[in-house]
Amino acid sequence: MSANPAAAPRVPRIDPRDPPEPYLSFWRERHLCTLTTLRPDGTPHVVPVGVTYDPETGTARVLARKTSRKVVHILLATGVTDDPGARVAVCQFEGRRWATLEGHATIRTEPAEIEAAELRYEARYGRRPSPNPDRVLIEIAVTRALGKA
Repeated sequence: MSANPAAAPRVPRIDPRDPPEPYLSFWRERHLCTLTTLRPDGTPHVVPVGVTYDPETGTARVLARKTSRKVVHILLATGVTDDPGARVAVCQFEGRRWATLEGHATIRTEPAEIEAAELRYEARYGRRPSPNPDRVLIEIAVTRALGKA
């Protein structure tokens, strides 16, 4: 069986700063997501995370422990290329609905930014994360949105 990329159905691109309401609504629902980072050897590292999405600023946010592998991968990749951050993707799905945000991730450590991200997390997931002095924020400047919501 040969794969013909031209014959594959195209998934319409979505404007990450002006997504259609069903797509945005899907990102407001409570769903476990995945974050994909790249290891130094280029292989993908995929982990479950909670994600918040702010289309007005084109930003997705993930709270993490500063010693986690995902944070290490982002720190190692930041500044290696001309990209303004490590290339990452976050994804969620339910049944036939799915949504992916791709972009450039950086690590934020400012307490005010982390607290604001915790409030966004609470609004989406219905609970405030437990206090954690090792918490950092993975901030993703979204460059591409895909999905079928």
